[in-house]
Amino acid sequence: MISYDTEHDQFRDMVRGFVDERIVPFHDQWERAGCLDRALFVDAGAQGLLAFEVAEEFGGAGVDDFRYNAIVATEVNRAGAAAAGIGFALQNDVVLPYLTELTTDEQKARWLPGVVTGDTVLAIAMTEPGTGSDLSGIRTTARRDGDHYVLNGSKTFISNGRNGNLFVVAARTSSDRHGGLTLLVVDGGAPGFERGRNLDKIGLHGQDTSELTFTDVVVPVADRLGEEGEGFYQLVRNLPQERLSLSLGAVGAAEGVFARTLAYVNERKAFGQPIGSFQNTQFVLAELSTELDIARTYVDDCLAAHLSGGLSAARAARLKWWTTELQVRVADRCLQLHGGYGYMREYPVSRAFVDARIQTIYGGTTEIMKTIIAKDLGL
Repeated sequence: MISYDTEHDQFRDMVRGFVDERIVPFHDQWERAGCLDRALFVDAGAQGLLAFEVAEEFGGAGVDDFRYNAIVATEVNRAGAAAAGIGFALQNDVVLPYLTELTTDEQKARWLPGVVTGDTVLAIAMTEPGTGSDLSGIRTTARRDGDHYVLNGSKTFISNGRNGNLFVVAARTSSDRHGGLTLLVVDGGAPGFERGRNLDKIGLHGQDTSELTFTDVVVPVADRLGEEGEGFYQLVRNLPQERLSLSLGAVGAAEGVFARTLAYVNERKAFGQPIGSFQNTQFVLAELSTELDIARTYVDDCLAAHLSGGLSAARAARLKWWTTELQVRVADRCLQLHGGYGYMREYPVSRAFVDARIQTIYGGTTEIMKTIIAKDLGL
């Protein structure tokens, strides 16, 4: 099982203070704006909440300990700030590994210092209008022309799409379904790179999610990650960590909405008594608390496996589908306990309900997770 040291406990207290002071008071404002304040990343960088594993020579702390990532993911989502949670998870857990593990020292020196400070906001561009979970179906092309590539195509559902200024883009460099993908790092200000509309989602209104188009964008070969044709395998390699990160956020968010609902049922009265005194309320919360206990134990065990390098793709898939489906179920049942007030946007449970729904879709749908598990069973 996972264990935390005194340094981790102190870091958790600091993260909670940062969330209370810098995120929670502004979350409604960001929801209305449809985008996080970009200064949030700079503030997080100043507090040491970003890019822990980046080596000191490139401005980081040089701490390769995913427990710190887990604390950020858990505490931000537990506070009900899912939009900020996604922004930080993309920066720390999803995109950063491509820039630390697949880069030359020259590339690291160019890109990593800004990631640490939060001046550089990261995003990854895989999903296309006609291609979701099937990475081998990517159609965006990168044609080699001397010392650069010419990039053409479009992407959609890109988180940090508006705030991002450095994008890892999956593009096709040959017709080989798996061996024909290459990862390129594209500057957000490159000529021919356009950001489309901020997509109008049912939830996560504070998270900027955009369409991207590339029209004859010139990308230097020096901005390629690894060798040409390795992109598919590079993407698949990082999926267990990405799914662990999503699961940590899911459990944290579910624990948060549960705690707020527990407080609500002890305050809200019906028929002259707190609704927490009714047997149905007690049974629902007893069931949810038990499932959350199981989920916390499960995610911590997978975190321990990841720290030792032993989290398999199949186990990460099991964790991802189970915890995200649980998050949806917890938010749904907690909303029900709020009655009509739960349907009002002024109550945090309503936001928790709509924000949770995407969790079973992005990062690999529940159905894709079950397919991965079935293959692991030899089916």
